[in-house]
Parts: sequence; structure tokens; C-alpha cells
Amino acid sequence: MSSSPTNPIFGTVAEFADGETLLAAAHDVRKAGYTATDAFSPIPVHGLTDALGIRRSRLASLVFIGGLTGCLGALAFQYVVSVDFYPHVVSGRPLFSWQSFVPVTFELTILLSAFAAVFGMLIRNRLPEPYHPVFNTPNFDRATTDSFFLCVQATDPKYDAAAIKTLLEQAGAVAVTEVAKHADDPE
Repeated sequence: MSSSPTNPIFGTVAEFADGETLLAAAHDVRKAGYTATDAFSPIPVHGLTDALGIRRSRLASLVFIGGLTGCLGALAFQYVVSVDFYPHVVSGRPLFSWQSFVPVTFELTILLSAFAAVFGMLIRNRLPEPYHPVFNTPNFDRATTDSFFLCVQATDPKYDAAAIKTLLEQAGAVAVTEVAKHADDPE
């Protein structure tokens, strides 16, 4: 039973008491073949991203491209201005005196790297997201203080609410809830 546009269910969310139980449950869910999963934890849980099968972020590549663009753009701009538009010999130095271009090049490299990091992160994480269906989970406000949550989304091809509930309860879940896509939908 996978999710369709008419299916009002977002997925099944389980609450766990500690990070070790969450990690073990994530391994069990992944071993059972579920791939559309996510976890929410108040502290970092070592190994959780591997247990969920989350790929390494490509944000570092985006930041490198932003920095390279800033570096080459700054050098090109200063070259064109100093050599083509306003050629002026100062103290006998050549028109393209790269040593004097280092501060601007450095600053623009850092600036475009930072912009790529911030805006790339916002776009890749689809932020800001003021509402998410998982917020409908009872006690989810404790995800930032002392509770750990694991979600299996209804978009998963293997999604079967009853089987997932049984699997999560056997994994040590304190509570298992089927969550609606919208707050006003019946659970």
C-alpha cells in the first residue's frame, strides 16, 4: 500500500526512549527493505545516517564551485580592469601584478563560498519549511529535548502500516503513530 495523491497518510512515526534503541530500530527498518525513512534526535547519534542509508551531502562540491567561481571571477575582473580598461604602470610593476590582486581574490573566494554554503543548504534542505506532517506526531515537541523518533514514509514502495507498526514495536518503540499529511485529516 504505497502513498498516492488521495492517500491522506504521511507515514508511521515511532518514539524511542534513547539513541541506542533508535539506532537499532533504524538498522532493523533498513534491513526490512524500507528506504523512505527519516530520524529525529535531540543529540547526534553516531552511525544513524549510515543505518538510514543517507548518502553523503553534495554541499561540499557546491561550496568548492562557489569558491572557485569567486577566485577566478576576481582574478578575471582585476585583470580586465588593470590591463584592458585602465592600463597604468605603477612603480615600474607589470600591468598584471598578481600579488596586488591577492586580497580581493581571497575575499571574493570566501564570499562566494559562504553564499554557496548558505543558499545551497537552504535549497537542498527545502528550507524554510514552517509546516511538516511529522509535527502532527504526539510528543514530537520532545524531539529537541529528550525523545528520539523514527519515521517510515508512506511513499516507500514497501509501505504497509500494520507491518511497520509491528516491526517498530518489536524494535522497542515507546509509541507508534500513523501520521496524517495535514493536521485536519483523520488519523
